[in-house]
Parts: sequence; structure tokens; C-alpha cells
Amino acid sequence: MSQPEYAVVRTLDGAELAVWDLAGDGPDAPVVVLPHGWGCGHQVWLPVARRLHEQGVRVVLYDQRGHGLSTRGTSPLTVETLAHDLTAILEATDVRDVVLAGHSMGGMTIMSLAAHRPDVLKERAKATVLISTAATDLGSRSARGTRLATAMVASPVVSRAMQSRYGHVLVRSSFGENPLRAHLDLTRDLFGGTHGTVRGDFLLSMSRMDLLEGAAAMEVPTTVMVGTRDALTLPKKADQIVATVPGARLVTLQNRGHMLPLEDPDSVTDEIARAVKG
Repeated sequence: MSQPEYAVVRTLDGAELAVWDLAGDGPDAPVVVLPHGWGCGHQVWLPVARRLHEQGVRVVLYDQRGHGLSTRGTSPLTVETLAHDLTAILEATDVRDVVLAGHSMGGMTIMSLAAHRPDVLKERAKATVLISTAATDLGSRSARGTRLATAMVASPVVSRAMQSRYGHVLVRSSFGENPLRAHLDLTRDLFGGTHGTVRGDFLLSMSRMDLLEGAAAMEVPTTVMVGTRDALTLPKKADQIVATVPGARLVTLQNRGHMLPLEDPDSVTDEIARAVKG
């Protein structure tokens, strides 16, 4: 699968979102849209996208605002804003009966869509797959702790450390057993290449979010995936989502960490394909 040139979707606040639309087998091919996680980019999804594309699925990838080739616009960098961006992507590509599969902040994007644009979710989506994600705050228990964490990830010192020869060590905790060095390097490069203020603003939003009400109203079949060694969005966060979304099913991957689309693309693809066929 060769990666085509990207298109640009412009939002109302002036953000330019880079979108890759990989055609499936014919005009009636099933469609999967893949929002990525915090400090990452569409590249994290490529191993899964290739597998889905080989099965004839149309795959839509994009860089979240402020990440990769997408600009940040003027709206606040919040999880709610990401729901409106996803709406713009779905409308621009004019897709329906879509499987929405989101990793980490991408899963939050989908639950935020359910919370803030439930009409769009109902009109456009047939199923969701929520991978290595959470519906409630990821911040410290104290306001001071949240401020310190936000300032730390926003610091240019973090960017320089990520870009150093030992930067891959700093992202090791995002993975489970025996990660590939290429995956560590990719994660390091993407996180280090995301502007510090983008990292910090989104972390602050995630530290305050509560998407449970929206998740509870989701009426589409939902699969939740988590690795037993996920140290960023802990397995208990997956349990919380499963307990909230009506009829949701849990898939637990042993000894995997947070970066499931890279660590176990076969299992992730299988679950998305199952949702496509459902």
C-alpha cells in the first residue's frame, strides 16, 4: 500500500487538518476512521491501516490539530475541540456507516463526539473501537500536581531530551514487553516533534475531562481494548468505560502496553474488522 498525498480539511476556526483517504475496494467499501493519540500522529496507525486496506477497507487517517502536518487553529486545544474536528473530517469525506477506532486521545475524541455531537455519531457511525483510552481525568489528584505535570510536558527541555540519542528510553514506559526499537524511535520522534504548548494544553484538558455522560449515551456497538501493562491509561480506565457504555465488550491484551496499534497491529486489526463486519 503506497501512501497517497494528503488533503486538507479546514475548520471554522482556521485549523488545517491533514487527511489521508485510502480508497477501498469500490465505492461501497466499508470505511474506518482512525483518530490518533496525544503527542503522536497518523503514522502510529499505519500498520493497522495497511492490514485493513489489504482487506478492501477504505481507511481515513488524519493528524489531530497541532500534531504532525495539521495546524492548531484558534480554538482552545481541548478534548471537546477534537470532537468538532472529527465532525469536520466525517463531513468532508462524506462517509457513513463508519467504524470509528481511536487510540488514546483518539478514543477520547470519539467519546467527546458522543458527548458534544451525538447527532453526528448517530448519523455517521455504525460501531466504535476504543483503544488504550480513558473517559475521565488523567491528571494528578491535586491542582498543583496537574500544573506541574502540564508545565513539564510543555517544556522545550522535554523536546530536546526526546530528540537526543537516548530519547527512545523516555518513551519505553509506553510499551509492554519487548518493543521494537523502530516503534520506540517513532514514538519519540512524534512526541518530541509536537510543540510543547500543544502537549501541555491537551494534557490539561485531559486532566479535567469527564466523558462518562456522553459514553453512557453511545448506542453503537463498542469494543474497548487495553494492554495489561498500560501505564498511561490504566486497565481500570478501560473497565470504567465498559461499565458505562451500554453493551460494550472488553478485549485485554496480555503483556502489551499503551501503544497497541504498534505493539499488536494484528489484534487491533482483528477487532476493527470484526466491528466492520458486525
